[in-house]
Amino acid sequence: MRIALINPNTSTATTGQMVQIATPHFRGAIDGLTAPFGAPLITTADALDRAALAVHALLPQLNRYDGIVVSAFGDPGQGVLARSLQVPVVGIAEAAMAEAHALAPRFAVVTTTPELTARISQRASDLGFGPAYAGCWITQGDPADLTADPDRLLIALRDAALAALAADPAIGALIVGGGPLAEAAQALAGNLSVPIIQPIPAAMRLVRSRIDHRDITT
Repeated sequence: MRIALINPNTSTATTGQMVQIATPHFRGAIDGLTAPFGAPLITTADALDRAALAVHALLPQLNRYDGIVVSAFGDPGQGVLARSLQVPVVGIAEAAMAEAHALAPRFAVVTTTPELTARISQRASDLGFGPAYAGCWITQGDPADLTADPDRLLIALRDAALAALAADPAIGALIVGGGPLAEAAQALAGNLSVPIIQPIPAAMRLVRSRIDHRDITT
């Protein structure tokens, strides 16, 4: 069994990090594919839209895979690939929100990108999780600067998570929203009073489940 993990930004280093995070959570081979154009870090709605086009441009390379994971939190291009391919296509926001909702009736997202909060809210609504979605809490500082400094990033995400829990005690699970935040999400897990959902491992579990289900029913 082989899947493609698509990084919708142009950073090959980030692709490698995400594949490394994903590997222990998938029984099979994972090929990391990097967007052929776009931004090295997706921080705006325009960059997210361009990332969707870059993901779509990879379509001719995807026919040999048993499943696809789109590894940016807005799930750019996921819908187009799902309509174009005969295999499961999972977005990391989709997977993380499903897992969070399974664990708690109310969940929130912590992330670094204030300009994407409306898109994240829209994704929650589109997936049917609107009533359970408590909102986005954003880190302090420039997203690119934080992503380049793992220690600062971890502190900033923890502060945002604590702010979310203080603002809404009904929150029962938190998602660290972003493919490039995968290592920080891993470090944060288990260090707060509610479960921390790591989107990439969640996506690995969901794509494997859908592949297995497809194999049973075909």
